Amino acid sequence: MGKILGSWSGMRKYLEQEMLASVLHGRVRYGCTTYVGMDGCRIFEVCIDGRQVKRFSLETVNTYFIENGFTKNKNPVGMSEYWMEFWPLVDKIPADQRTEYLDEEFCLALEQYRNQDIGSSISSVNPLVRMFAVLDRRVGKRTLEKLALCVDEQPAWLREFYLLRLEAEKII
Repeated sequence: MGKILGSWSGMRKYLEQEMLASVLHGRVRYGCTTYVGMDGCRIFEVCIDGRQVKRFSLETVNTYFIENGFTKNKNPVGMSEYWMEFWPLVDKIPADQRTEYLDEEFCLALEQYRNQDIGSSISSVNPLVRMFAVLDRRVGKRTLEKLALCVDEQPAWLREFYLLRLEAEKII
């Protein structure tokens, strides 16, 4: 997580207990897994009602590249072929043009969310920052009513988070 964000257990407590809207307590869970030999890389996930809805890792991004035809090798065999085109594609296709994100992009969005006011976060150009913000207890009913009008403008993966909050607050 780095020195700026602190420990994962502290960050999870912050997200799930301190900042999560009270109507969502017990429904939203954040997870972080680090495997031995992954050189500090992590897999972050967000679960709603016990179901994983979004995952952030090197592998999810690489799978996205393969499944969406960005790689030249459509059927990689073995680890070296699977990862061969990864870093050049990360440089070529920035996060704002993808629907899958790296663990580091998750951490950067979390850092941005934590270090700015909620109004800036809820209107951020970064959809990951908006994900954190829409679940935040500081977002009031009037703001949620405005957000209800633009749910369809959100990326498909992010709509689920908007709808979760709006339904929990009985706005839609």
